[in-house]
Amino acid sequence: MGILVFLFVLILALVIQASFAISPDGEALLSFKAAIVRSNGDLLQWKEEDRNPCHWIGVRCDPTNQVISLILPRRKLLGPISPEISKLNSLNVLDLRYNALYGTIPPELGNCTLLNSIFLQFNYLGGAIPAEFGVLSQLKNLDISSNLLGGSIPSSLGKLSKLSKFNVSTNFLLGPIPSDGVLSTFAEDSFVGNRALCGTQINVVCKVEPVNSSAMSHLPDGSKGPERNSARFLISALATVGALLLVALMCFWGCFLFKKFAKKDSQGLAIDVSGGASIVMFHGDLPYSSKDIIKKLEMLNDEHIIGSGGFGTVYKLAMDDGNVFALKRIIKTNVGLDRFFEGELAILGSIKHRYLVNLRGYCNSPASKLLIYDFLPGGSLDEALHGKRSLTRVYYVGNTNVSTVKSENLDWDARLNIIMGAAKGLAYLHDDCSPRIIHRDIKSSNILLDGNLEARVSDFGLAKLVDDEKSHITTIVAGTFGYLAPEYMQSGRATEKTDVYSFGVLVLEIMSGKRPTDASFIEKGLNIVGWLNFLVVENRQREIIDPQCEGVRAESLDALLSVAILCVSSNPEERPTMHRVVQVLSEVMTPCASDFDFYDSNSD
Repeated sequence: MGILVFLFVLILALVIQASFAISPDGEALLSFKAAIVRSNGDLLQWKEEDRNPCHWIGVRCDPTNQVISLILPRRKLLGPISPEISKLNSLNVLDLRYNALYGTIPPELGNCTLLNSIFLQFNYLGGAIPAEFGVLSQLKNLDISSNLLGGSIPSSLGKLSKLSKFNVSTNFLLGPIPSDGVLSTFAEDSFVGNRALCGTQINVVCKVEPVNSSAMSHLPDGSKGPERNSARFLISALATVGALLLVALMCFWGCFLFKKFAKKDSQGLAIDVSGGASIVMFHGDLPYSSKDIIKKLEMLNDEHIIGSGGFGTVYKLAMDDGNVFALKRIIKTNVGLDRFFEGELAILGSIKHRYLVNLRGYCNSPASKLLIYDFLPGGSLDEALHGKRSLTRVYYVGNTNVSTVKSENLDWDARLNIIMGAAKGLAYLHDDCSPRIIHRDIKSSNILLDGNLEARVSDFGLAKLVDDEKSHITTIVAGTFGYLAPEYMQSGRATEKTDVYSFGVLVLEIMSGKRPTDASFIEKGLNIVGWLNFLVVENRQREIIDPQCEGVRAESLDALLSVAILCVSSNPEERPTMHRVVQVLSEVMTPCASDFDFYDSNSD
């Protein structure tokens, strides 16, 4: 009798314990939560002691308490997507858009056969599109745009007969778009922003028949793990090789065009200024006669070229009195736009600020606009960071040069000073000048340095001097792809927040000494923002600093990392204004205040 009582009590205890234990769906969600490194705090409400997760934030259940929806957009989720999420057998909707998720999309999601909507856009997810999605027969919506996905579009997706919304735009996909099945019904908008895709959907002819990597990744049921991993590795390798070849081709083509057309530009200068050219000066900034300036312009040739960017060739213009200026030649695209050019240049010429490159005037020639700027002897930040120019820093007491220091690398104080100067210049454009200006092309080659390594923002407003289509193409070909905000790449619409994103990338470049699309990132399917996210999840974010940088201070390093993380948020609404960035940098870098001349944002 005693034994029966004991067994009854034991069974009763087990039943009670089971009734208070969390459900299998709850366990899967806790695994998802455990993989997330950082969020806005909503996931803290998910607790292991809860028997039923149906009341958790972002979770919806059916009448039987099975999880049918996981909806967590814009929750500042940072981390990978746990494969354990595939254990939500009744899941219908997965919405994790506008976060900072990275890693790969779990192919195990193919086990959630009731899924009808997957929204993962605006994250940092890499790797290949899982071919396993091809078995999700109920799938109606699949949006994985604005990520870092590579490889081919799996042909298995063509079998999704119920698919009505499909978007893979703004990724790094390559190869032909499958033309069989439902994928043939989607328009160009579903695929734009993937530079290596081809197919009838985007009116790009596939010139070479590529290897069918999507077929290799779509393994039959029962395939072994190593074979599947090998297929995915091959897809990733193909994507990497394709990206590297694309970058190499762009570099080669850029060099070819520079060599081919730079000389033509220089030969054309004398013709430009000899056929009725006139000089326009702003506020007496050019103390020379028009005749003297035109005479000097006629003497310029290819030996005077000091650069070539997305907006034109740049020459060094030296006057007889020893003053030196930079001359930027912009080819006119439409003669009928003369009044527009003149109006825009008049606005740019009226903008004066310590951290902006000063536009002194311009030469209005029949074939081009020759813009005359201050010459900055320190060259560009791109040259200083990436070893194209030896650095010389001049120290003054009053107006007297007391010392000159040469070095091969920017030290920590110099980098902080440059970041602050660039932030001040951009904040002035956004908040204080009239009219306000969106730069559209913030990058290290557009930050120039004077003899003291003080930063000056250049090329602001020039995007409006060429037609939008040409400007957009030139911006990407010029190598600024890694600076562009995800939403700008998708929509083509620039805002102050797209400038803030580019500034955040610039800060990461200055801190790390690596270009945003460094080859080491491409090999891993990342860019500099994805690399930062990886370091954050490993709690190794300080490793982003350039090992060649001397004098690094932990306090200012951590502060800069915090600012950069906010600026490169995938959600534009979470990015601070540049005015706020300047305020934060001024506050957190108080120990270094002597290094900077903090300014009142309402002053010039």
